[in-house]
Amino acid sequence: MEGKYMPENEFDIQEKETKQYISVKIGEEKFGIDIGYVDNIVRMQKITRVPKAQKYFKGIINLRGDIVPVMSARIKMGLDDDVYTSSTRIIILKLEEKGEIGLIVDEVCEVVTLVVDEIDKPNIDASSTGKELFINGIGKNGDELISLFEIGSIVSDKDAN
Repeated sequence: MEGKYMPENEFDIQEKETKQYISVKIGEEKFGIDIGYVDNIVRMQKITRVPKAQKYFKGIINLRGDIVPVMSARIKMGLDDDVYTSSTRIIILKLEEKGEIGLIVDEVCEVVTLVVDEIDKPNIDASSTGKELFINGIGKNGDELISLFEIGSIVSDKDAN
């Protein structure tokens, strides 16, 4: 009986630190959003415009009585404007310093678990503009590469251009 139960083997399985990400599609690319920031995922709904807001800021929604600002990931990254389909979703991010903010994505794909050691840091030089500024790593999910969002950059008030 002694040889069959060896608790130290349980730890061998869990030795690699992993992190979970929500995999989303924006344009033709897949991006990962750290699941720790994700409060909710909701279907596209009526967004009330706010005058004189930044171009990427789409407006506000009423989410169960809370007013949540909503921004476009596409416009923030310098891509074409959003085209809303039945797959379009608003990811509600919960941020300590800013509260809740909605991020419009073209599609939510799946939850992926990535090994922290296998996440590559992107090569970004000081002259980078556009979407590279919003990426803090590249993860491998099978044969697929997923660019991992730097949430602080994507929700900052600064424009990419």
